[in-house]
Amino acid sequence: MIKAVVIDDDPGIRELNQNLLKEYFGHKIEVVGQADSVDTGINVIRNTKPHLVLLDIDIKGGNGFEILQQLRPYSFKIVFITAFNNFAIKALKFNAIDYIVKPINEVEFQQSIQNAIQLIETCQNTQAQADNLLESFQRKGLPQKKMVLRTAEALHIVNIAEVMYCKSDNSYTTFHLVSGEEIIVSKALREYSDLLSGNGFFRPHQSYLVNLNFVKKVDKSDGGFVIMKNKAEIPLSSRQKKKLIALLEKW
Repeated sequence: MIKAVVIDDDPGIRELNQNLLKEYFGHKIEVVGQADSVDTGINVIRNTKPHLVLLDIDIKGGNGFEILQQLRPYSFKIVFITAFNNFAIKALKFNAIDYIVKPINEVEFQQSIQNAIQLIETCQNTQAQADNLLESFQRKGLPQKKMVLRTAEALHIVNIAEVMYCKSDNSYTTFHLVSGEEIIVSKALREYSDLLSGNGFFRPHQSYLVNLNFVKKVDKSDGGFVIMKNKAEIPLSSRQKKKLIALLEKW
């Protein structure tokens, strides 16, 4: 059985989480402890040694990230629970860590827990992912340096500065890196467009997201193209052309 701990300062949410775990995953998961604060959370994790922790971000005595900082390195998997903490959600997205937004949606809950079960059952090492999350937390308000890309086979820790451009293929996104490596993830481009907008990325076309540091020139003929330093030609929509040129003039 997978041992789970629920940490939330709202007793109603703790009870709901436990009931949902029992209803949908009772054959695989056993809740072995609960807590409502940073101190009691640390104690219950140390005493029960869980495989999975459902962790509220804003709790008594601080926040969930402080629990992880005091327990590192840790091997358990985490599903965060948050009530629209914008910075926290952005940090979680950068690190491909599952989270549930309050009020809890049962479908999202099941998907997040299923993802965690898969990580546990396949024994994926997520230490680098966890370290990057805590670094993101410490860099609050500053641009992110790294991001985690989750594929079916692995978790890739990628330097954002080494991403040249991203290409959309329906619900999949391909990351093209400076090294020539291509990483395909099963998330739509719009998620990364919002995430990377503060890191010097621009969307010249609905199917592409480019790193402005790798733009070599803008070809304005025949509708327009963005020519990258690796000679890749990225289509440029007429609607985005003026915006891109104005950005590059200030770059």
